[in-house]
Amino acid sequence: MKRKIYDKLLEWKRVSNGKTAVMLDGARRVGKSYIAEEFARNEYDAYLLIDFAKVSSKVKRYFNEYLENLDTFFMYLLSAYNVDLPRGKSVIIFDEVQRFPRAREAIKYLVADGRYHYIETGSLISITRNVRNIVIPSEEWHLEMFPLDFEEFMWATGHPVTMPVVMKHFADRRPLGREMHESMMDIFRQYLVVGGMPQAVAEFADSHNLGRVDAVKRSILSLYRADIRKFAGALKDKALSVFNSIPSQLSRHEKRFVLAEIDGNGRMRNYDTTFEWLDGAMTVNLCRGASEPNVGLEMNCERMSLKCYLGDTGLLVSMAFGESDLAAEDVHNRILSDKIELNKGMLVENVVAQMFRAAGHGLYFYSNSSRINSEDRMEIDFLLAKPDLTRRHNISPVEVKSGRNYAYESLSKFRRKFANFLDKAYVLHAKDVIEKDGIIHLPLYMAPLIVSGVDGGGS
Repeated sequence: MKRKIYDKLLEWKRVSNGKTAVMLDGARRVGKSYIAEEFARNEYDAYLLIDFAKVSSKVKRYFNEYLENLDTFFMYLLSAYNVDLPRGKSVIIFDEVQRFPRAREAIKYLVADGRYHYIETGSLISITRNVRNIVIPSEEWHLEMFPLDFEEFMWATGHPVTMPVVMKHFADRRPLGREMHESMMDIFRQYLVVGGMPQAVAEFADSHNLGRVDAVKRSILSLYRADIRKFAGALKDKALSVFNSIPSQLSRHEKRFVLAEIDGNGRMRNYDTTFEWLDGAMTVNLCRGASEPNVGLEMNCERMSLKCYLGDTGLLVSMAFGESDLAAEDVHNRILSDKIELNKGMLVENVVAQMFRAAGHGLYFYSNSSRINSEDRMEIDFLLAKPDLTRRHNISPVEVKSGRNYAYESLSKFRRKFANFLDKAYVLHAKDVIEKDGIIHLPLYMAPLIVSGVDGGGS
């Protein structure tokens, strides 16, 4: 599959030229190992893949005993794998490096040695047990890898040329027209059902059998739950409760996480490390409440107010509606035919969060439940900060609408109250491009373009 992170790896190779290793961090099954080996195969004369999920104790011993003499270290290592690596033209992949932190720590010395390039892949790489007793190398170029974004999904499913046309219409703020818009919404609904996990997308592209796709997604969900039980330590019970409750939490009108629904005596401050663990595992996307839509959203972040989205919306569909094969099939068909109403808002808001994160943007929202002044009572789904911090009008509020008939009272109040801070305001909906009342209305599939810097329209 064609993945955008390949271009980022090319940039790393060109800029770093061996002075740093690159670390591919991402949730399990997002395609890290595949893209690392594909890049090594295409861009180097030779490569060595060391999979620490099944590496021998003998190879581990080389890391423990011979790093002070790298000539000896490489003599044994290359002999163990029966491979010849030309100096300056080869790369070594440390796959699943979190399973052997000593190898990650060794990057400092291996990079300084200079004879090879290094790619690391890992999940849960920042979890305490995987960094305990090692010095994290500063010689790492860190890249986060997410499930396939919408454009990558289009490439994988046979729609390679459509997105540039969509980008042009977005930049000009010009409607696509009924035929193209409906075609794009059909593909977008496929993306809602299938999601962006490479195995699920590959199955969909090969068979278009949603039952088989659902089976793939359920196996990934089982893997995630097993990882929580195995790696979350003392947090595992809390982490499983949070993870399993995501569909019910997101099905509420206000998507903020309500801890009382899973722990009547719980306090958010006691669950902060649990949410951080799930976030570090990249199985969820956390959206933090901001007290004020100012330049530094992170500085105005309310740590105890958050929304917790699943990292992949296709997984959310299987998790929320997967009670039985018949129920899942019915839900899939309803989504594809745009006839689902129950919990549709949950799915579209989750997929927008997923697309924003894949585009490299942090997630923030604004909420005020004032009982004193109705003008202050509002909730804005997402706040996006422009990268140009010298501008006062820096924040773009974004509302997500799943139905065709809707109001945006909160957005109107928000624009009045915080006019001095705001840039463009957006509504993401199921309709074509419209600009009215000073608000830019965009089809849901254009969500990533808001943060990609291709907006050419005026204020």
